[in-house]
Amino acid sequence: MKVMTKKKKLLFNFSVLLYILTFSPLVETTEVLRAIACLIIIQVLWIGGVFPLAFSSLLLMLLLSVHFFTYEETLSYFASEIVWLLFSTFILAGAFIESGLASRLSLKLLSLSKGSSRLLVFFSFVLMFILSLFIPSNVGKASLVSSVLDSIIKHLETMGSVEKLAKSLFVGLTLIVPISGAVVATGASSTLYAYGLLGDMTEGLDYMRWILYMGPPIVIFLLLLFLLFLVVFPPEPIDGAELERVLDQKLLALGHMSRNEWKILTILGLTVVLWMTGSLHGFSVSLVALFGAVLTVLPVTGIWQWEIAKKKIGWDLLLFFAATLMLSSMLIKTEAVKWFASQLINWLSMDSYFLMVFSLLLITALLRLFFVNVLGFLTIMLPVTLAIGEAFPAHDPLYLSMGVFLMGIPGFVLITQSPIHLISYEYGYFTKRDLLRLGSSAFVIWLFVVLASIYGYWILFYS
Repeated sequence: MKVMTKKKKLLFNFSVLLYILTFSPLVETTEVLRAIACLIIIQVLWIGGVFPLAFSSLLLMLLLSVHFFTYEETLSYFASEIVWLLFSTFILAGAFIESGLASRLSLKLLSLSKGSSRLLVFFSFVLMFILSLFIPSNVGKASLVSSVLDSIIKHLETMGSVEKLAKSLFVGLTLIVPISGAVVATGASSTLYAYGLLGDMTEGLDYMRWILYMGPPIVIFLLLLFLLFLVVFPPEPIDGAELERVLDQKLLALGHMSRNEWKILTILGLTVVLWMTGSLHGFSVSLVALFGAVLTVLPVTGIWQWEIAKKKIGWDLLLFFAATLMLSSMLIKTEAVKWFASQLINWLSMDSYFLMVFSLLLITALLRLFFVNVLGFLTIMLPVTLAIGEAFPAHDPLYLSMGVFLMGIPGFVLITQSPIHLISYEYGYFTKRDLLRLGSSAFVIWLFVVLASIYGYWILFYS
């Protein structure tokens, strides 16, 4: 058995003490106070890494079942459509990578650069957006793209210095992967959570509508970020013919498209089309995803056996994801969310809705510095934001909530803000100072893009 570190012991003892002080029958407390204590306990366990995320989620299930829900109510969250959507996308993403289609698509897109170092940076950004359609894991996307980019950079380094090009590619990966995961409802686990929560509160929020909300602001940011990279880390001129030769060699090594690749391309294409046309046929995004996942395993249409497919499912993440739904529901049911919202409104003491929005976006970005797990962070911020939005009936709370969601997903300045940062940083192509230098400017751009979305694009086109 692994020995618990002193830090973890301290955090665990703190959690036990807080539980005794707030949940003991000998202590009289309000339901809101117990809800806040429950939130603090689970966040300490999750953020502090006292136990693995999945095991801490089991402890949360026990806590909720004893003090807030019936056991049956707690278990019902595993039947949520959004949980099964995540389950299905794990299988679809696994099949996409397993078939070799993901590697082929990555190389094909990068080959569109035609040997230009600037276009190589641009198409690396585009690649991450395309992969978001099929891979719901930001870590999975980062791992796949970084390995491809690393092999290209290592080859180019044999012919000359490509230091700034490498910085552009890997810092770009760090910033773009989390943001690209917000373009489609299935792009990341945090996006699935936001889509599920906001969809329950908003009539008509489907897969296609989500793309229309999120796509244009994020594409604009991508273009502005690309220009920023050209200024801060202008990529060195490279031997274009050699880059094309390297990419062609890698594609040639893959051979012609296999039968499995064609199958997956057809299944994914059908799945995405059905997602986009949900308003016509009436099938939910989750049901369509399950249909696509099943097709990858069935005889004739499938490419693998269930014994292999099930290994691609992130069972721990599914448990953690369901736990975040339980926690969010508990905070809403106990009205702890309304209490948080009222305290924040009183603390800010602002009658101006614009100043409230601006302050909330900055607070979100500030708090995000300390949260490695975006999904756990959004479990707190999104319900509170919805409650704040409802306190201003003249304004649609959906737009404020989407703005906070967009501000909460990327990490612009610290290596420790997500596993994606650590993955790209470990390749050694950029320093912490490089990320801070470019990320600070990128944050300002992102803030104005989000504000322009709330007060411009979303209101003008969808109000």
